[in-house]
Amino acid sequence: MTLPKTMTAVEISTPGGPEVLKAATRPVPEPGPGEVLIRVKAAGVNRPDMLQRQGGYPPPAGASDLPGLEVAGEVVAVGAQGPAVPEKMGWTYKAGDKVTALLAGGGYAEYATAPVVQCLPVPDGMGWNEAAGVPETFFTVWTNVFQRGALKPGEAILIHGGSSGIGTTAIQLAHAFDSVVFATAGSDDKVKACTELGAARAINYRTEDFAEVIKASAAKGVDVVLDMVGGAYFAKNLDLLNTDGRIVYIAALKGNKVELDIGKMMRKRAIVTGTTLRPRSPVEKGHIAAELKAKVWPLLASGRIKPVLYKTFPLAEASKAHALMESSEHIGKIVLTT
Repeated sequence: MTLPKTMTAVEISTPGGPEVLKAATRPVPEPGPGEVLIRVKAAGVNRPDMLQRQGGYPPPAGASDLPGLEVAGEVVAVGAQGPAVPEKMGWTYKAGDKVTALLAGGGYAEYATAPVVQCLPVPDGMGWNEAAGVPETFFTVWTNVFQRGALKPGEAILIHGGSSGIGTTAIQLAHAFDSVVFATAGSDDKVKACTELGAARAINYRTEDFAEVIKASAAKGVDVVLDMVGGAYFAKNLDLLNTDGRIVYIAALKGNKVELDIGKMMRKRAIVTGTTLRPRSPVEKGHIAAELKAKVWPLLASGRIKPVLYKTFPLAEASKAHALMESSEHIGKIVLTT
């Protein structure tokens, strides 16, 4: 296959609002050792893209300066075998393979490179747009809820931001693995969506106190909290936590600073933790991918769980996609198509 030398990509022209996203011509990247080059069919839009556009979340050293942390597409070139590919994982791809990939950047483009270990085959029966909405949310949920949060069957979990891409994924996975799911969301329509995805009780935080609702339920408390809100939610999260419970932070949209009651944390034997995914090494991300392939990909292939796709935009209209995400009107994923 003869590849073009240039491609259309969406750049951040200067830090600012959605309007700073501009279409541009860039050289087609070349895959390095342990990487593949993907002809992008669709790319997911995520809140870290917005933070990067605003100037608050620079890409890791060596990553593309283009936004975009997940894509789905066709492998068109393969780099040399390299140290980024642990032999025991046995990852191999060839030109023509359909993959969905987690990136450290560069997804808003017609071509993107990705470490081989961060690619997974597109599940049977899944289209490009849905496949592009899988990596960022599924990698994030798996490592935070099931690895770090150690959620077990029969335990109760509280998921804040239940109608987001992360939230809709977390609800489905926790429900599929036989946990009791509580979720918060900001409208009755979003509450309904959370319930339909598997939440035993979804709570409109604008009209109800989620802590009081959970305390009055049969569960009385929760074993894991997945929080992207931060701020005043912290004290309520800790108050709801059962003994040996875990609170996992993946963002703090309402504030990084909180007041911790150390005595309560000690009495509950609580674990408070948090992670970021983007700066982690390909080897670390590869280990997450291996667990996803073994434990979650069969659920995606069977249709038992699936990414919730809200709306798609052409790549050139990335600014409109960002404006929609900032409005928080969406339920699930927003995707760009090439």
